[in-house]
Amino acid sequence: MKKSFVLPLSVIIIGLIIFLPSKLILAQKMYVIESKNLKTNDTVLVFTPDRWSSEKSHNTPALFLLHGWSGNWRNWGEKVDLQKLSNKWGFIIITPDGFYNSWYLDNIDSTKMQWKKFFHTELYPMMVKEYGLSPDITFITGLSMGGHGALSIFLDDISKFRAAGSMSGVLNLPDSFGKDYQLPQVIGEYRKGSKNLKNNSVINRLDSTVLNRAFKEGDKILLATCGSQDFYAKSTLNFAMKCNKLKIPYILIMSPGNHSWTYWKFAIEQHLFIFSRMASNTGIGY
Repeated sequence: MKKSFVLPLSVIIIGLIIFLPSKLILAQKMYVIESKNLKTNDTVLVFTPDRWSSEKSHNTPALFLLHGWSGNWRNWGEKVDLQKLSNKWGFIIITPDGFYNSWYLDNIDSTKMQWKKFFHTELYPMMVKEYGLSPDITFITGLSMGGHGALSIFLDDISKFRAAGSMSGVLNLPDSFGKDYQLPQVIGEYRKGSKNLKNNSVINRLDSTVLNRAFKEGDKILLATCGSQDFYAKSTLNFAMKCNKLKIPYILIMSPGNHSWTYWKFAIEQHLFIFSRMASNTGIGY
């Protein structure tokens, strides 16, 4: 393992091979970012394709990959061979820590975790600098809580990405099983008639006229996939119906499966297939 060192941005870069108690995760780099917005450190794994070099970075597509509720930065790397996927699809794959219950949102209490601010002002600029990311071939997706997070972050500023996806996403927060005890820790107490869940739900953010204009003027697209037996299948279907109503470009894929890693291991390949065709401009059917 290479020797660790500290950068001016309070980032520690650690080696090439990361040993964990339960499994060996092979990654190109692990970053430990001391974040003023998170009030703690965020650990990020980055996988780069074989024969990747910084000289070719501007031509290499990238994917921010978010984990689900109760997870951490190790989840994707422990469950899926991300180095193999990086090599197969030619993508830089970036897996940050969304923590146990951040929902990839800014906490209503400004003294607590501000995850969106961390992403937009710290993580994204850092990855652009380190890997030369180009917005037209940069993508974001995630599972469950991370599915909502990926689409929400994308809608904050769609100029940063070509497309965004969701796997089994909780795309309407009132559908979440955690609306009474998880989400209130982030966005405030949930009460009948309260607007905190509604206003933070990605499905309701689709109504923005500015956003709709941006979709019409560009070649952006939203990707929503879910197992048909998943308890969040309805959330995904309703999200797709809303996109259709607003004429926002989207792809919906429903297939047999439930809320499990068996499904997500399958779904990540679907997302990379579609994103790779977009990145290479080989077409996605329209």
